[in-house]
Amino acid sequence: VHLCLSFSLLMLLCFLLAVLCEARAWQMHYSVPEEIDKDSFVGDIAKDLGLEPLVLAERGVRIISRGRTQLFALNLRSGSLVTADRIDREELCAQSVRCLVNFNILLEDKLSIYSVEVEITDINDNAPRFGVEELELKISETTTPGFRIPLKSAHDADVGENTLQKYELNPNDHFSLDLVLEHSLDREEKAFHHLILVALDGGSPIRSGTSRIRVTVLDANDNAPVFTQPEYRVSVPESMPIGTRILTVTATDADEGYNAQVAYFQEKNLGETSKVFELESTSGDIIITKSLDYEDAKVHEIDIEAQDGPGLLTRTKVIVTVLDVNDNAPEFYVTSATSSIPEDSPPGTIIALFNVHDRDSGQNAFITCSLPENLPFKLEGSVDNYHRLVTTRTLDREQFSSYNITVTAKDGGKPSLSTDAHILLQVADINDNPPTFPHMSYSAYIPENNPRGASIISVVAHDPDSEDNGHVTYSLIEDTLHGAPLSSYISINSDTGILYALCSFDYEQFQDLQLWLTAWDSGNPPLSSNVSISIFVLDQNDNAPEILYPTLPTDGSTGVELAPRSAEPGYLVTKVVAVDRDSGQNAWLSYHLLKASEPGLFQVGLHTGEVRTARALLDRDALKQSLVVAVQDHGQPPLSATVTLTVAIADSIPDVLADLGSLEAPRDSQASDLTLYLVVAVAAVSCVFLAFVIVLLALRLRRWHASRLLQAAGGGLLGAPASASQFVGVDGVRAFLQTYSHEVSLTAGSRESHVIFPQPNYADTLLSQESCGKKDFLSAAPQSLLEEKGEETFSQVNSLHNILTSYSRLPGHQSGGSGQRLRPERLAVLPPAQGQRAWALPGGAAHGRGAHSAGPAGQRRAQAEPGGGGAGPWPAPSLGHRHAHCGHC
Repeated sequence: VHLCLSFSLLMLLCFLLAVLCEARAWQMHYSVPEEIDKDSFVGDIAKDLGLEPLVLAERGVRIISRGRTQLFALNLRSGSLVTADRIDREELCAQSVRCLVNFNILLEDKLSIYSVEVEITDINDNAPRFGVEELELKISETTTPGFRIPLKSAHDADVGENTLQKYELNPNDHFSLDLVLEHSLDREEKAFHHLILVALDGGSPIRSGTSRIRVTVLDANDNAPVFTQPEYRVSVPESMPIGTRILTVTATDADEGYNAQVAYFQEKNLGETSKVFELESTSGDIIITKSLDYEDAKVHEIDIEAQDGPGLLTRTKVIVTVLDVNDNAPEFYVTSATSSIPEDSPPGTIIALFNVHDRDSGQNAFITCSLPENLPFKLEGSVDNYHRLVTTRTLDREQFSSYNITVTAKDGGKPSLSTDAHILLQVADINDNPPTFPHMSYSAYIPENNPRGASIISVVAHDPDSEDNGHVTYSLIEDTLHGAPLSSYISINSDTGILYALCSFDYEQFQDLQLWLTAWDSGNPPLSSNVSISIFVLDQNDNAPEILYPTLPTDGSTGVELAPRSAEPGYLVTKVVAVDRDSGQNAWLSYHLLKASEPGLFQVGLHTGEVRTARALLDRDALKQSLVVAVQDHGQPPLSATVTLTVAIADSIPDVLADLGSLEAPRDSQASDLTLYLVVAVAAVSCVFLAFVIVLLALRLRRWHASRLLQAAGGGLLGAPASASQFVGVDGVRAFLQTYSHEVSLTAGSRESHVIFPQPNYADTLLSQESCGKKDFLSAAPQSLLEEKGEETFSQVNSLHNILTSYSRLPGHQSGGSGQRLRPERLAVLPPAQGQRAWALPGGAAHGRGAHSAGPAGQRRAQAEPGGGGAGPWPAPSLGHRHAHCGHC
């Protein structure tokens, strides 16, 4: 049992030591005398906190107090607590026995609070003082010795030994120290007595105060007023209105008459009590003249004197206790507050540290703090009514860029009072949002042939971040287009996102561009997003129709199309083929017959371009028909192209050949006279020169090759005896012409003439076996025909050769083309039958190449060549290039 008791006592002792250590850790106590100099040492804060002096500044140690004047300061260099100014104990604590000043020490880095208590010790810095410096007393001469006159006590603001200790009275014959009458008074002997009362304190050095007393001796009034109570007490709520009577004091005098008339007086003192209450001198009523405040003074002491008519008086004391009411709302003292925090701050981040205080007492001073709902903050309590405002979750600046936080402090009174404190918190932005585009992709349209630098589309990305984090710049992702970098076609304004064309686009080159655009913000690190852009080039009507068929010859001659006189209405003469490099409506083509030498004879298909006969051909219709066909697209504005066709009408080739030389192009009625004169002059000079050359050649060839030409012509006709051959062969004519290496030819559709000097060529034969065996074309003729008419025959052969040479150069009649080329060396000159000359084509000329042409040409050939083969009398024309023109053989 003894052992258990000892163990229990030991445990209790340890517990008490732990409690004392904890209390010591949270509260520091110092003592300092009043009235010491500024910056005087009070205590070693650094040592008591367990810190080095130099660490105090780093850890943000500072003093905080509840709104009162700062009496102390921290010397961060020495780590000590010093006085911030002169300290007056009497001003702080009045007559309290102990004067304690409490404040707190804050460590900023950990937001730790430590309580500090400093006791202000009293020094003898106040001398005793009387309420009045001169006091007048009246005493009846009938007063018996031993009567004591009440003294007006002196007041010393100091406490303890430094306060009032004793009084001294100047030496006199009638009164002792306590103003006790030692000897009877005699007014006739001395009416007035002047006394000096000295009040002494116990300090070192001793301080004193004096009061001059004038004693007036009266007659026959030997009774002083007496109060009904030796001391009065009353309790008054602090909310009592001004003018309210709280108490009535009463004093009675046993004397009669004038000596019994009592008047009441309130003793004046140095405190605030004399200003709060007023005493009615006649009635003894105490009235409130100034609002009571429990927080300023909880108790008021009123010294009251009752004096009769002759001047006898007595004193009493009234103690007024002020009752607290809930008239003070809580007060905020923000110790530390942050105006801005990053939006990625973790939960639990401290926003503010503040203290809440209520000057009321009891339940009226019980305070509860609260925040509005749905805010990401909470309050955490600390010591001495300190609270911390902390975050409960991470913040998002894009949702709320700032918070106006209202903290409400409410006391426990009835009715309760509350105070709101507003803390404005800005949420600092971080780069947590990339730029975003309103659409996943964009499409833009730009017409072709656009000017360089034209804007195409404006693309805008939005970044909800702020400042640099929300500043968006734009760039294009590098790519290639048709082997060239994309940057050579498109550029972008990095600030506005507007795309510009660096070149003029051609729809016929490409119709669309696909590119990617990147939007970057200016954060660190930067964030980005991409979007695809499709740029479509819109077609413009910038290409006129291009005529593929018939193709105009390069020398400016007129093309020739062939149509038999037996053609029925609707007969397909030729077809104009054209294309347009544009697309859509801009490439829709229509064909129109603008001009015809004989209106109503031909018609052109609106959409097909086919040239057909509109009626049957008549004998009166001219051999040569000129048509102007226009091809027009449907663009805005429409573009067009024209082509001129020459249609030759004949039933047989000899008719065509005979008439082609005489065909004359229609005159341009609108040509100027000057142009006409120039053409006539050039034609005249050309004709003269041509005639000269022809005559010269004819004379020389006739004399030198006459016999050789006749022999060659007789030997070239196969299937007939040499002696019976009476026609001139074209092969001889060809050899005759090539020997002199020159040729004169006329163009059927042109006014120009050419003198051509081809190289000799002896590779071609005159006629094939098959063609020479045709009875329709080889009728015998007397040889004398050539002999008698040698000169005439030679002239005809020469003209025939020139015409056929021009005809053979028509496009489409060339070797390997779609039609048969007519060559002069493959023709034979036959004797005239029934007054006319007959012309024969060799079988190979009609059967070889011309049989493979397609389209309407093939149809006409089938009509001219029954059976599909053999040498027909009329070579089928082709739909190729059939423009008779002058050129080299």
